[in-house]
Amino acid sequence: MATTFLSTAKPFLSSSTPSSLSSLTNRPLQFSCPQQKCNPRRPLTSCKALSDESLPVPVASPIIITKRSLSICFLTSFVFSLASRGSSSANAAILEADDDEELLEKVKRDRKKRLERQGVISSAKKEKGYLQDLVYKLSKVGQAIDNNDLSAASSVLGGSTDTDWVKKANIAFTKLSSSPEEKIEVDTFNSSLASLISSVTSNDIESSKTAFVSSATAFEKWTTLTGLFGQLKGL
Repeated sequence: MATTFLSTAKPFLSSSTPSSLSSLTNRPLQFSCPQQKCNPRRPLTSCKALSDESLPVPVASPIIITKRSLSICFLTSFVFSLASRGSSSANAAILEADDDEELLEKVKRDRKKRLERQGVISSAKKEKGYLQDLVYKLSKVGQAIDNNDLSAASSVLGGSTDTDWVKKANIAFTKLSSSPEEKIEVDTFNSSLASLISSVTSNDIESSKTAFVSSATAFEKWTTLTGLFGQLKGL
């Protein structure tokens, strides 16, 4: 339909258009623009692309350090240093307080044990008598061995550890010994005393001297641990 309309339009215009109209159509059209003259052939404005080299390169602004900024930095560092020292001092004070409290508790416990021990020793008059007899016998044995008189030492010691004075000494050891260290010295004393009796019986002077020193040393350590060292004569 559109094709038919377009094909009939040309003869219709040519046949029905007067000459005056035809002359108008053949003349070039002129337009007038209000207030300004229009140029139909106005040249296009060309744009020149800017290359990367023509762009301004950003320059980093220099860092300006003033006396005021330096003062602020030093002041801040000083404040943080004081805060750190204060925190460390507070922690050290807390730890020191805990250590002092633990030390105080230990002192209290030790004092309590010492008072209890003194009470036990004060009431153990019979046991202290057994120990005093032990000191006398050891003194006599030591003098005899020093004089190379093993027969005299044997008469004091007896033939075995099953003698009455040894049994009584162990009764006192058992009652007055409370710590593991004290019990270890008791065992050392009994072992050395058995070796002393055996060496004296065998008439071995050198072994007798060694065993005597060992037994006497163990007994002295035990009396020091129990607090009896200054309460027995002859030590």
